Formats: sequence, C-alpha cells, structure tokens
Amino acid sequence: MTTITIIGSGGMATAIGTLAGKAGHVVEVLSRNPANARELVDAIGADAIVGEFGATPRGDMVFLAVPYAVVLDVVARYGDKLAGKLLVDLTNPVAPDLTSFVTPADSFGAQEIAKAAPASTIVVKAFNGHFSHVVAAGRTFRVPVDVFIAGDDADAKQRVSDFTTSLGLRPLDVGALPMARTLEHLCLLSLGLIANATRHTDFAIGVSLPD
Repeated sequence: MTTITIIGSGGMATAIGTLAGKAGHVVEVLSRNPANARELVDAIGADAIVGEFGATPRGDMVFLAVPYAVVLDVVARYGDKLAGKLLVDLTNPVAPDLTSFVTPADSFGAQEIAKAAPASTIVVKAFNGHFSHVVAAGRTFRVPVDVFIAGDDADAKQRVSDFTTSLGLRPLDVGALPMARTLEHLCLLSLGLIANATRHTDFAIGVSLPD
C-alpha cells in the first residue's frame, strides 16, 4: 500500500479518503480549515493523519480535491513543494451558468493546473466524472464505478489505475492529457441530465463491457 495526500476536506476528499483508508493506504489530509481536516481524518480512521496546509505533502500521489475556483491558487501556494509529485486532478472548471467553462477557449482545467505546477510535476485527470456519493458507494447496480483516467505519462496513469483498483473501482484509460477536456465535459453532461432527465444525482456514467 502507499501514502497518499488529499488537499481538501469536502465530499470527494471524504469519499476517496474513506475508501483509501479501508484499502489499507495511509491518508494525509491537508485543508485550510484544520478542524475539517481533523474531522475527516477521524472519520477515515486507520493510519490517517492531518498534515499542515502549505507544507510539503507526505504522499507522492496528491489528490486535488478542492473546487476549481481555488485550485490554481492552491497549486501556486504549494509551488516547488509539489515538484516531482503526481497530481491527480479531480476538478471541473464549470462556470456559474452550469453550461460552460471558466477556462480559456483553447485550454482546459487539467492543462491550466499543469501550467501552474512545477515542470517536474505529473498531472493525471481522474475521479472528476462522478458525484462524491457515487464514488463513496463504490458500486452502481452491482458493478464497480468506472473511473476515467487521462494523462501523458503511462507510468503515472498505471499508478492511478492500480490505486483505483485497490479501492474496488474500475479504472478506464481514455488517453493523453488533452482527453481531460472531454472528461470535464462529462460534468456538463451530468448537469444536463439532472436538469432535464433524471432530476436527481443518483446515477453514474460508465461503460458496459461484454463478459
């Protein structure tokens, strides 16, 4: 098992952190609000620890579980402390109208994070396609939740895939980092479904494969 660091203490941080703790991983939680970090660590149990927000993450795999509105500031604050780390981008840069993005037209969220991070940092997009309670459940209709993964570094994607499998979820590699733009559109798809079809968030977008 491995040590991971989660920056954030909201729903997705709770979902991934709890599954990781149950899988035997050591989870470090970093949050601007130490009380929130402590509450999450207590909920995870096992060997989970509260880290100092802004300090060098203990884990080589760092999950960005904060809203996109603040993620670039968070990455800038950590700066060189993220050098050599594998950043897992969970964010969705959705605009307030819930039908467009706040990123430049020629870019996408994961790319903006990669530009803000040290050159030696590797960014992998993953876990952004589902609501936190779906990830926390781990399964939908008796099958594992699919986690779509995009990145340019094959070894890094394999590490994220192996971690995902250890949580009881199914990793699906969709290609290089530019495919993160497509994964970010999954969020808009989900919002469109909520507004016009399902009227609730109890669903998961996945792939059906033959036995």
